[in-house]
Amino acid sequence: MIRRISCCVLSATLAACGSSQSPDKPTTPVASAAPPAPVASAVAAPPPAPVASAAAPAPGPTAKELEAEKAWAKIESDNQTELGRWTPELRATAKRLAETSYTSTDAALRSLLASNHRKPGNSERDKYRHPRESLEFFGLQPTWTVLEYGPGGGWYTELLAPLLAKRGKLLVTTEDPNGPRTENSTQNAARLKLLLQSSPELYSKVEAVTIDGKNPKLALEGTLDSVLLIRMLHGFVNNGTLDGWLAEFKHALKPKGVLAVIEHRAPAGADPATSSKRGYVPEAWAIERIEAAGYKLAGKSEINANPKDTKDYPEGVWSLPPTYREGDKDRAKYAAIGESDRFTLRFVKK
Repeated sequence: MIRRISCCVLSATLAACGSSQSPDKPTTPVASAAPPAPVASAVAAPPPAPVASAAAPAPGPTAKELEAEKAWAKIESDNQTELGRWTPELRATAKRLAETSYTSTDAALRSLLASNHRKPGNSERDKYRHPRESLEFFGLQPTWTVLEYGPGGGWYTELLAPLLAKRGKLLVTTEDPNGPRTENSTQNAARLKLLLQSSPELYSKVEAVTIDGKNPKLALEGTLDSVLLIRMLHGFVNNGTLDGWLAEFKHALKPKGVLAVIEHRAPAGADPATSSKRGYVPEAWAIERIEAAGYKLAGKSEINANPKDTKDYPEGVWSLPPTYREGDKDRAKYAAIGESDRFTLRFVKK
């Protein structure tokens, strides 16, 4: 009885569930739901960048750079002062001086030394530097072609330029004014360039010859009547370029051309390698070296001697005027001594 009821129940159930399907068509199985796609895990973020520590401040200017900027500021200030004094009247004076055909160096310098075209303060050094007597001793003529090596602030240049403008020619050496700003050579070149630009009336005929002071070379073969070396020898010794420059000057000079030398005089018998660092050179040693380079000593003078110079100062020759490297320390003592003791030598090319 139980079995019969179970069969009936089973038949009823099958009829209720599948009565709509055709008996000869198999039932399509219901696809089971696809398993859910796994949830993508979040992409692992890179570890956070370490928090940068505060950047180290950029290094400030070096002491040399600071000194250089002071020097350039002074160059510009001095130039503005110089330009300010060039009135139309002063320019007219300079033009007249440069257009004068001087009959002799003596006549030229008597006029030029008294002229107000000179920078303020320059005439005060005449008593130490004796420009008229020195240039006459060297035999300089208004018709000469002259090279002034290392014109510095132009103390001699302001006299030589008008003296030679009409009948002769003045050349001055300079290094590159656009070189490294921290180098003294660049600063000196800039000063000279500004000087020559300050008065075309006075300096337009001056030829600037660009050199490398540490690499002796001049393209002036046989063109010069004279080379002026005024307080330059100690620098050549310090740079190890003395023989090189003497050879270049000899090539540039005409036959019997004059090498004119003024230099701070070291004590007799001093070691030139040591004394030159203090600005002084032994006279006898200088004569020997210059003659060995192909020149003949033609004259010596004590025009620029100064027996008050004891040559034993903390800053060498630069303790003395006009440099006063020690500032106000012992300034009155150095002023009483005056500028250095100097030998003055005239050589001719052999």
